[in-house]
Amino acid sequence: MKNVLLIILVVLVVFSCNRDHQSEQEIEKIPMDVKIERFDKMFSDVNLGNLSKLKQGYPFMFSKKYVDSFWIARTKDTLQIKLLNEVLKVFPEMNKEENDINSLFKHIKFYFPEFSPPRVITTTSFIDYRNRIIVTDTIALISIDSYLGSDHEFYEGIQKYIKEDFKRDHIVVDLATEYANKYIYQKQNKTLLDEMIYFGKQLYFKDKVIPFKTESARIGYTEAQLDWAHVNESYIWRYFVERELLFSTDSKLPSRFINPAPFTKFYLEEIDSESPGRLGQYMGWQIVKAYMQNNKISLKEMLITSPEEIFNNSKFKPNK
Repeated sequence: MKNVLLIILVVLVVFSCNRDHQSEQEIEKIPMDVKIERFDKMFSDVNLGNLSKLKQGYPFMFSKKYVDSFWIARTKDTLQIKLLNEVLKVFPEMNKEENDINSLFKHIKFYFPEFSPPRVITTTSFIDYRNRIIVTDTIALISIDSYLGSDHEFYEGIQKYIKEDFKRDHIVVDLATEYANKYIYQKQNKTLLDEMIYFGKQLYFKDKVIPFKTESARIGYTEAQLDWAHVNESYIWRYFVERELLFSTDSKLPSRFINPAPFTKFYLEEIDSESPGRLGQYMGWQIVKAYMQNNKISLKEMLITSPEEIFNNSKFKPNK
């Protein structure tokens, strides 16, 4: 009996791999030629003679409450000059990012045929890292001064767990996250499980649209942190179940298990210091993966499916 089950498992894995390979071949054929517009460079070269032309091309970058002299003065600001110089050191060109973004947009187009690629524009924001990327229907705005490398001097004073992803390789990951948020629909999250499934959907979306990034990059873990989560998956799940946390509406739970943090707060001294943060997101990811493996449903449909339905039909079993 065990041999039969093993054969069935191998056949399913092979079938899944072949299907994914075929999808990737189809995705690669999708025409996409998005060019990154370096507004940061253009603004650094602005003067009274060409400011009007730049404002015509990028009216959404210039607040009407400021006169032209304000923008010219800003280009001569010492901090602004240093910021732009550092950006140009790290990003003299963005060919790799351009290729990654085109691949991301091809994948989104494959799963969401109505998707229309936006203009992709880079700017600086004086390290407004909470709004590193802003996405609308027509524009994707990237504040590249938040991607200069996690050890950059500009980020001194920012907690390590926050700035670990302040590197150029993470631009496409953050961009994928913003698009996930546009396509996910859930009623207002009330329980810990609601939160877990929301971020599980977000991470599964990234599995599909940026498969060229590693799993650890998609969730923002180091390889060691991801390994820790895999090894301790059964324990984490038992902790949630035994303490009846899944359907709890305790407002403190997201800060313990969902929100960015240096570690997950189990309130167990021997575990907390070793664990990565956001393990609730990780477990939600595993539940959504199990749901997609055990149900014939499209990515688009899953993203609007209720957390209760996903959980009840996932047949989720933690890794042992």
